[in-house]
Amino acid sequence: MRMEIWADVVCGWAYIGKRRVEKAVEGLDVEVVWRPFRIDPMAPERAVPFEEAVADPMVEDALRQCTPDELTPGENRVRMSLIAAEEGFGWRWGAAWRASSHDAHRLIALALDAGGSGLQDAVAERVLKAHFIDGLDISGRETLHRIAAEAGFAEGAELLDGGAGDELVRELLLRGKAIGVETSPTIVVGGRALAGAQSPAVIRAFVLEGGEEPRRLPEEVERLRMAESLLDLRDPLGALVLLKPLLDEHGEDRGVLTVAGRAYFASAQLGRARTVLERLVAAVPDDAYARHLLGRTLQRQGLREEAEPHLRMASAMSPEYG
Repeated sequence: MRMEIWADVVCGWAYIGKRRVEKAVEGLDVEVVWRPFRIDPMAPERAVPFEEAVADPMVEDALRQCTPDELTPGENRVRMSLIAAEEGFGWRWGAAWRASSHDAHRLIALALDAGGSGLQDAVAERVLKAHFIDGLDISGRETLHRIAAEAGFAEGAELLDGGAGDELVRELLLRGKAIGVETSPTIVVGGRALAGAQSPAVIRAFVLEGGEEPRRLPEEVERLRMAESLLDLRDPLGALVLLKPLLDEHGEDRGVLTVAGRAYFASAQLGRARTVLERLVAAVPDDAYARHLLGRTLQRQGLREEAEPHLRMASAMSPEYG
């Protein structure tokens, strides 16, 4: 069984959650995989002292994605420190820097590809310790190079410096958004999600109640569904990122063209929307939705006379477009 932990390494609950997961899955056949989440995507490239950063209300708002609803971010930090001590981290706990976690997520994702979940866990543990206990800047290459070497991931430094993992992490962030991850950490097992750093007993029960893992969908189907989910979440540009491989390999597929047309229209890329929808209407003349969306695209381009036949036909085929 695979467990995915969607978390940001600058969220203290992620580190506490890691310890609780380790206790919860002891004796179980569970592969734990780390996935990226960003609670503070606007963190500067060059880290700044944490206490200075949290004086900014915008930073406090960002940290709410790592804060239980009933607490303020300040109260949350106090509570995390107390619980961290109870979990065995000691009293030397707390971030010293407001640091971008993007490169740390790259290193963690690359470790999974290079050496599996064991190597990834070793890297994730060292990243979290560096940030919360050692007071290091985990956005700095020197820190990440040292972490890679200590974890037995010697090639990690060169991969990082070469830009590897950047597109992978950006796509994984979109996948997390598409499946509904909204807080750090969120545990996902077999399509079910458990938000927050719950107790080991709760996590173990969550794992055990799942039964057999559901049959995994083909990658193309899963990618298309996630793109649709991002459209529903009003992220058409994210949807297009996930769609790109499908457009390259399955550019004539009706479902792919429909989602692409929606995404181009929603992101105001009207020329591309028109091209895709005209191809779709030519291939499937009785597709009422495609005709309606093509008519609306032409309207927004100021081509009302060209739009009218498509809108009338869509209305005749389906009253909902009347």
